Amino acid sequence: MAVYYLGGKNKYYTLYSGIRNDIIVGKYAPGEKLPSKRALAADLGISVITVQLAYEQLLAEGYITSRERSGYFVEKAEVRLPGVSPAPRKREAEPQNPQYILDLVKSSAPAELFPFSVWAKLMRGVLSDCGEHLLERVPCAGDLELREEISKYLYRSRGISAPPEQIVIGAGAEYLYGVIVQLLGRDKLFAVENPGYGKIASAYVLNGARVAPVGVTDTGISLGGLKKSGAGALHISPSHQFPTGVITPATVRSEIISWAQEGDRFVIEDDYDSEFRLSGKPLFSLYSLCPERVIYLNTFSKSLAPSMRLGYVVLPPALMDKFLSLFGQSANVVPLFEQKTLAAMIGGGHFERHVSRLKNYYKGVRPQTVETLKKYDPCCEIYDTGSGPHLLCKFPHASSDGEIKARAASAGIRLKCLTDYLIAPAAGAEKTAVINYSGVTYARLSEIRSKL
Repeated sequence: MAVYYLGGKNKYYTLYSGIRNDIIVGKYAPGEKLPSKRALAADLGISVITVQLAYEQLLAEGYITSRERSGYFVEKAEVRLPGVSPAPRKREAEPQNPQYILDLVKSSAPAELFPFSVWAKLMRGVLSDCGEHLLERVPCAGDLELREEISKYLYRSRGISAPPEQIVIGAGAEYLYGVIVQLLGRDKLFAVENPGYGKIASAYVLNGARVAPVGVTDTGISLGGLKKSGAGALHISPSHQFPTGVITPATVRSEIISWAQEGDRFVIEDDYDSEFRLSGKPLFSLYSLCPERVIYLNTFSKSLAPSMRLGYVVLPPALMDKFLSLFGQSANVVPLFEQKTLAAMIGGGHFERHVSRLKNYYKGVRPQTVETLKKYDPCCEIYDTGSGPHLLCKFPHASSDGEIKARAASAGIRLKCLTDYLIAPAAGAEKTAVINYSGVTYARLSEIRSKL
């Protein structure tokens, strides 16, 4: 029996996603019988209802079939969704090493910077003001008050004119990737940046789509590679590509928009850390250039906390109509209590003050991180575009990426290399570490410098 790790609140969805992925990659053979609901519930230590909900979702999407008095069986291969390619092989999780003094992989801000007192006060206010309203069904696109506050915030911070009626609230980026696949169709080939954030490609594949890794140059996505890929959609982070840090210039942005307008193509603009451009104003968004062909996506994982599982997309009008036709009868998956609290945080100016404090913190911790790297290896070469909170550090005299990581680990430093983020093989990424200083504290920097 397969093992599924069901941490978090939404256990049924986690179980459903795990079984579906196993079906896609062939861990379950066509026609194979799944464990009974009671047996699987007992094995995983969850309720039978949770297993039933997961099975019902798989049944509705055609991944399994139900036979009366016999149970559930994996559907035959020929009736699965066409064009589904296996998910990229998942790398083994790194063992937790209590000896790490400095973690340069963690991508969330230190816990002590979270505005706990403000959040608690806002929660009490929401409970007092909203009362029984918090128990009501949430509209499919999310609470209107939050969508209105996000609309105003986008205009203030990014110059984006996004009507609340075109904003959809979702339970984090990975959930929203699944929504995008359903809107654009599983027959679409999604181009993704290589190297890139691996969960993007995995999530698209998990939702039944195919992906095409396209190389990243010093001006962003390779336009030649994009055109050769035959993709009908492009997922891109033009303001600060992860992990290279490349910023896509205006000329390339214009060509990307032209590519989208030439056919029935869409661009998914992932603006995951636009709040933390540490020098100058935020860059002009692709969505502002072509709101009919660009889907704008962002979350509050970087600015607040990954555990909040709260993000949003701004959809072109045509896709918003399709969203309402597909999901109009469904309730939004994010609890109303959290949506109302976040709306109060943005509307009261608390969110922007929090982001401003984080930016000032990163402006201070970044040069100290660079100083620490230079002390660790005086020959290292820093590549930083000023859009935090990560940068690249090349170690030209290292023999391999393995040596870089092993030497860092022996000094109490956890880091990953650019090659760890390759979705497909590519040359030129060797001997370069990705330095994520999101979770770095002054105390840890001081401690590690004293040992170098």
